Amino acid sequence: EEDMDADLLNMSAIKKKKKKSKKSLAAFEAELGGDESTEQSTRVDRAGEPWIGTDRDYTYPELLGRFYAILRENNLEATGEKRKYTIVPPIVTPDGIKRTIFANIEDISKRMHRSPEHVTRYLYAELGTTGSVDQGQHLVIKGRFKQKQIENVLRHYIAEYVACKTCKSGDTSLSKENSLSFIKCESCGSTRTVAAINKGFQAATKDRRRAERLAAGA
Repeated sequence: EEDMDADLLNMSAIKKKKKKSKKSLAAFEAELGGDESTEQSTRVDRAGEPWIGTDRDYTYPELLGRFYAILRENNLEATGEKRKYTIVPPIVTPDGIKRTIFANIEDISKRMHRSPEHVTRYLYAELGTTGSVDQGQHLVIKGRFKQKQIENVLRHYIAEYVACKTCKSGDTSLSKENSLSFIKCESCGSTRTVAAINKGFQAATKDRRRAERLAAGA
């Protein structure tokens, strides 16, 4: 009986040790990454971690969610997600009652790795207008247009002439070879051809109207 009691005591001691061996998430991260990981974990916003400040331990789904959150912060590609390509909003202001100023077309074109001339041609063609560039490199467009209209045109431009169709990356280059335009993705290496921009709108001047009447009467 004394031997049996001793065995039971030993078994209970082992169970207590197993219960104590369950580590907190902070200790687990510290073992994985050392002191640096511990310091980094204190900087992470844990408002969305329901086990913080309670007596209960984290569940497996919660731990898995935190794992992917950390992985997403450091290496998005490892999660299998794709980063959405976005641009800064266009700065559009009216200039009187007949013109619109697109102030940051130079900056947006640079971010898209496209020439302002190419973006401008597309804007003219889609909006059915013309314009000019002032001394401050602002695009002055004939006609009144709202910011939302310019944004929609830029979205279509990105879909057609910037974004990679394979990986959705915006890190692409536009080149021309034998009268064909190509887009090459610097992220995945894929290439595709793109259509030429349709001829932009031509204002109906008096001379042009006269020429059209003469041509019609010939």
